[in-house]
This record gives sequence, C-alpha cells and structure tokens, in this order.
Amino acid sequence: MEWSTEQRRWLVKVLQPERTVSSLPGGGKVSAETCAALLGLKPEAYRAELAQSQKDAREAAQGLLAEPEFSRMLETLSLRKSARIVTFGDSHTADPQSWAVILQELMAAQRPHNAVSVAINAVGGETTTHGLVRIGNALIQEPDWIIFFIGVNDARTQGPNAGKTLVDARETARNLEELRSRAAQGTQARRLWITPPPVLEDRVSKHWGLSRFGVHFRNEDVRRVAEAIRALEEPTVDLFAAFGAAPPPELFTEDGLHVSLAGQRKVVLELMRTWSRVQ
Repeated sequence: MEWSTEQRRWLVKVLQPERTVSSLPGGGKVSAETCAALLGLKPEAYRAELAQSQKDAREAAQGLLAEPEFSRMLETLSLRKSARIVTFGDSHTADPQSWAVILQELMAAQRPHNAVSVAINAVGGETTTHGLVRIGNALIQEPDWIIFFIGVNDARTQGPNAGKTLVDARETARNLEELRSRAAQGTQARRLWITPPPVLEDRVSKHWGLSRFGVHFRNEDVRRVAEAIRALEEPTVDLFAAFGAAPPPELFTEDGLHVSLAGQRKVVLELMRTWSRVQ
C-alpha cells in the first residue's frame, strides 16, 4: 500500500517500531530496514522522516533557548556534572520529536560542560500496567531525576461500543503509587510527574489510523488519570489544566491525541516552569 505523506508521518511518529520492538524481551537495536518494513515504508522514506523529526526538535530547542526567561530557567537547574535524567512514558515521550528529544537538544546546547544525559524509556500505547513491567529498566540506570509521563492509555477504550477503559481508574491510582514507591525505594532519584493533556475527542474517533484499531478517548476518563497523578502529591506538571478545557487545535496532530511539535514545545515550557520551582 502506498501511504500519503500525512499517513507516513503519522506511522513513524506514533507506532515507533524502533522503540516498541527493542522493548521486547531480548530485543536489541532494530535496523532502519526492519522498522521501515514493519510500517510498509521504504527505508529511505523512514530515515528521512526520522531525520526531519530530529531537525524539528533541534529547531524547537533553539527557539526556546532564544527566550531569555526559558534560558534562565534551564541554566539555573541544579544538576550535577554528568547527571542522568530518565524520561519514562508512552508515545507522548517516545515520539521522535517529543518533549524528551527536545530536552536532549536543550541540554546538549545549553549545558554541554555538565555532560547531562537524557535517556528516553518509553513505548507507544503502553498503560501504567505496562509501566510496572518496564520500570526496572529505568531504575538500573541510577538516575538523578525520573520524569514520568504515563497514563493516557489507561483512559483508552477500544472496540465498538466499548464501555470500559483499558485500566480502571482505581487500578491506575494503584499502579501510579507502585511506580512512585519503586522509584523511591530503588533509587535516590528525584521525581517529576506530567499529567496527560486532554484530547480532541472528535478527531480521535474519526482518524483514519486510530479508527482502524477502534480507539476512543473521553476527556472525562483522561481527567481521572490526571487526578490520580495529582493525588501522588509530588511535583507535577499539570498539562490537563495547562492545555485547557478547550485546547487550541494547533497543539495536536490531526489525530487529536498526539501533540504536535507546538504541543511538545509547550510541554517542555510547562515542565521547565515546574522543574525550576521544585529543585
């Protein structure tokens, strides 16, 4: 099948076989040829999309650094030399031009003398239950900071007339507390949490890709996840509030679920505002 430009970009952005396959037991680095084949793309098209995403992330970082207030917040973060930051989540983080990739670019550009590393431990489509399986891989890196951005898929419903979210709200709360507890007991890392933003419900239900899998979201369910994260009473970037009850459409891609580059830029800005206050 020949994908359109829009479809090709969505497949690379959302399905992310380079992270999904490598997260399987025994999984290692996956070749570009294999990733492209899994998406029905030619390798050169797949590489071109990844290269464009990296370029976009770098330019987003440069744009943020051009803002004096943002640059000051980043420069004043209390990070030791060779500090390790682990970002942990789902497709919002695994996106090849995600807030975490932008954060990598920011640290490399603004604080190269500190040799701060930003590791991305994220797999698209995962719930907090999946997170309990993977959290050990994050903790063995002995991070100084763990930034959690997970939970939106708990609020997902799938299939025709589905009445139950993938993870019950009470189970989501228990999973989040377990993630917090394991991180607290297993490392000396400080923790930051990011709530999922609201979604554009109509776009999600009508999107050519998500609709194939019967994916639906209700902001009422997403709100419950955000509330469970706030209830941890740890430093939290509240994107559900920051994006607003009627978020600007330009903050999202055409699927209404995943955030656009402008949305990722806003995630980084909100993150830095919270991070600079809690250090």
